[in-house]
Amino acid sequence: MHQFSYIDGDLHCEEVNLEEVAAQFGTPSYVYSAGTIRGNFQRLDRALQPLDHLICYAVKANSNIAVLDLLAREGAGFDIVSGGELFRVLKAGGRADRCTFAGVGKTAHEISYALQEGVYCFNVESEAELVRINEIAGSLGIIAPVAVRVNPDVDARTHKFISTGKSKNKFGIGIDRAADVYATAEALPHLRIRGIQTHIGSQILEAGPFAEAAGKLAALVSEIKSRHDIEFFSIGGGIGIVYDHALASGQPEWWTSTDHPHRITPEDYAAAIIPALAPLGLRILFEPGRFLVGNAGALLSTVQYVKSTPAKTFTIVDAAMNDLIRPALYEGWHEIVPLKESNGTPIPMDVVGPVCESGDFFAQDRALPPLAAGDRIALLSAGAYGFVMSSNYNSRPLLPEIIVDGSEALLIRRRQSFEDLIAGESIP
Repeated sequence: MHQFSYIDGDLHCEEVNLEEVAAQFGTPSYVYSAGTIRGNFQRLDRALQPLDHLICYAVKANSNIAVLDLLAREGAGFDIVSGGELFRVLKAGGRADRCTFAGVGKTAHEISYALQEGVYCFNVESEAELVRINEIAGSLGIIAPVAVRVNPDVDARTHKFISTGKSKNKFGIGIDRAADVYATAEALPHLRIRGIQTHIGSQILEAGPFAEAAGKLAALVSEIKSRHDIEFFSIGGGIGIVYDHALASGQPEWWTSTDHPHRITPEDYAAAIIPALAPLGLRILFEPGRFLVGNAGALLSTVQYVKSTPAKTFTIVDAAMNDLIRPALYEGWHEIVPLKESNGTPIPMDVVGPVCESGDFFAQDRALPPLAAGDRIALLSAGAYGFVMSSNYNSRPLLPEIIVDGSEALLIRRRQSFEDLIAGESIP
């Protein structure tokens, strides 16, 4: 669910008119709904109440410190994948002892930093990483908390670039080797085995793969608990969101629907996994990212030109692939709507940006209401893997981020200037 809707013909985020936001802050720009983020967190938290649990927000989805502060106030922990993300969490008022540190390539500097800040646990992905953490912890006189990421070889039925739970993926330790790796960890003197972790992938829209992973790992988790006295099992994240729907009278019907057939709800998710997890007698960690923030964000953009050829109509906007790379990277879909509600007959068009790449598009052959230069649009469901994956390609400044909370629209990141583009560079 999210809080974007037309009110008197103008697209609003909560109580704020997005035409006014675009006029005040310019385009392109990112806008987030604080109410949506809170609501998503609270609904998931309620669904998981039968379990002793902690929701650790996956910072990589959207790492603005205002978003992290909002979630910390709701009681979230954090799933981090770099030293920089830990730094952000701490600056936002989060606590290191509520952070799990994931990722296959943690550097010595990152491990040392996290240990000194008191990170809750490292999710370890290889024997070599266990050895490195043990050595660094020993040099610091610290006992390092670890969990092994176990790959259950479950097909998440998602895009190949965001599938992580199959044996051919780079992540984790195979389920058949997990017990031996835990024995290795037990023998290292500067490690404390705190838990076990898994994560099968992202943007999963059905409950089955989660239930399969939980069921497949339950026996192993019980065995590891009996041998190593672990305190938690992290089942990772991966709950998907709805991106694509047809327009109905200029407004997607799913904006007000909570029961769309292609939407996995927190209640569906909880019902699928609780039967396998409750008997374990462990704290259960969850690491959602996209589910909490994805539908809370929109990218606002202004049409610059409409170019018609015998083959196509190109609607050229001021946002580009460097601002939102999902469509170019893996043909990710984003619903596109005008900020002014339109009753015009939709026509097929390509919505493209100004970057000098043929892959710089947001939609191809998409039927949208007629658009003209100066019209403003919103690319919806852009709150996750939007700004965080943006770049300065073509020397384009990074965009501002605005958070809406009720009737207030607050700037939480200023737009980069041209001077910012070359800050840190020098001519020898």
